[in-house]
Amino acid sequence: MKSRKIVIAAVVVSMFAAAAFAHGGAKGIVKERMDGMSALGKTVKALAPMMRGEGRYDAETVRQGAEVIRSHAGSSLTKLFPIGSGGMPSEAKDTVWQDWEGFTALSERLHLYAEGLALSADNGLMMAPEATANTGTMMGGNSAMMGGSAPMMSDALGLEELAEMPVDGVFAMVSQTCSACHTKFRAEAK
Repeated sequence: MKSRKIVIAAVVVSMFAAAAFAHGGAKGIVKERMDGMSALGKTVKALAPMMRGEGRYDAETVRQGAEVIRSHAGSSLTKLFPIGSGGMPSEAKDTVWQDWEGFTALSERLHLYAEGLALSADNGLMMAPEATANTGTMMGGNSAMMGGSAPMMSDALGLEELAEMPVDGVFAMVSQTCSACHTKFRAEAK
């Protein structure tokens, strides 16, 4: 059992070392976008426990996190992917440039959802059982962003609708947009 823990620890350490080396070897625009993606990931990871109801909910922390996400989305994100900036150490797949319209749409959607996240921060978490039961209807009722093949679930939602939603519902849209983008446009680290 002890040797298994040592092996697992060694694998984890080597994965972090490989990631650090890959990012460490990045320069220019590739490093800039890796740093931006890292900031996005850290922000989502920091907000996730709060959105699950673990710990104290703080609307101001959500607004600050939403601003970090917003500042790294939309055109701020897409400008970091000029043609020819793929290849190692970049984790961007060629599909970024082959499906630029799809990549841009996800980036703009992330920007919109980040704005919605900030606006919904004072709404708090969805706690009532009846609210949980209606989540599918409220969010468009399809599983596209959870791995299904239908269009993303909230194509019709604007800022006004997002601002009225429970904050964890909007956060789910943010994180699902990140996941959808990574699935299509980011190469798995080896």
